[in-house]
Amino acid sequence: MDQKAVFATVADDFAAVNRTILDQLESRVPLVEKIADYIISSGGKRLRPLLALLSGGLCGSIDERHHKLATVIEFLHTATLLHDDVVDTSDLRRGRPTANAKWGNAPSVLVGDFLYARAFELLVDIGQMPVMNRLAVATRTIAEGEVMQLMNVRNPGATEAQYMDVIKGKTAVLFQASSETAALLSGADPAQAGKLAEYGLNLGLAFQLIDDVLDYDGDSSKLGKNVGDDLAEGKPTLPLIHAMATAPAEDAKLIRKAVRKGGLDELEAIVDIVHRCGSIDYVRDKALEHANLALAQLDTFPDSDYKAALSALTGLAVARDS
Repeated sequence: MDQKAVFATVADDFAAVNRTILDQLESRVPLVEKIADYIISSGGKRLRPLLALLSGGLCGSIDERHHKLATVIEFLHTATLLHDDVVDTSDLRRGRPTANAKWGNAPSVLVGDFLYARAFELLVDIGQMPVMNRLAVATRTIAEGEVMQLMNVRNPGATEAQYMDVIKGKTAVLFQASSETAALLSGADPAQAGKLAEYGLNLGLAFQLIDDVLDYDGDSSKLGKNVGDDLAEGKPTLPLIHAMATAPAEDAKLIRKAVRKGGLDELEAIVDIVHRCGSIDYVRDKALEHANLALAQLDTFPDSDYKAALSALTGLAVARDS
């Protein structure tokens, strides 16, 4: 099943989510609508809303509450992107100028705040306390993950365990919350909801691991961002952490110096080192491990189009090149 077929499984519900997103972007302040619409409509994969719909369908049914939930999840994710781009001083996302590059930092941060507020209005409208609780915890954990990542910037001593903590917080917990809360809305029992929480967590970890691989093994024209962005910002992601631990001493020293300095002066040499010492394969294998852990969580569910789509989504997450 390819990506188009995965989306086709919930095509009508996905269209309803897109309508809900547009409806909920309405604001009495025109600049809020303009910036929010710009980033929401900028060609993102919308994997998290898709995950919520597929998980809801797997556990019984999809209704208007799931459309609102998927909108909440997309707003939380988009707010995080707006804030991240300001923190990282990024000027390109999904092949277009970032909102902060077009309108400045202050409007971008404030529109991110607007999206957080709108998300929690919608959660109140859904009215399910367990769902509200899990998404509140996820939002807090995302912020903690971003702060942990900030603490590791330009720190060549960051460990693999610290890196995994960061990507769990900044990325995987929202995948986890997307699948688990949708299951709860569909009336899943605790065991089913727990299985889908584990599925989402491992899918999110696999997704972020591949994202970090592509920063050293990707094509800028497909990625919609510059290859080497993580190195430019001094972020020690797992390809670099593994390379520093396994490369010859002089090569490891070069990477440590580049991480401390930031910038792209040594990008070509570092990409070569990362490939030569097997770091790309190491991280891809780790992503595949988490993808397989995700797939294992689906075993107890009966066969259905939703289960097939979730299985395919897992494979697509690790096979992608953008």
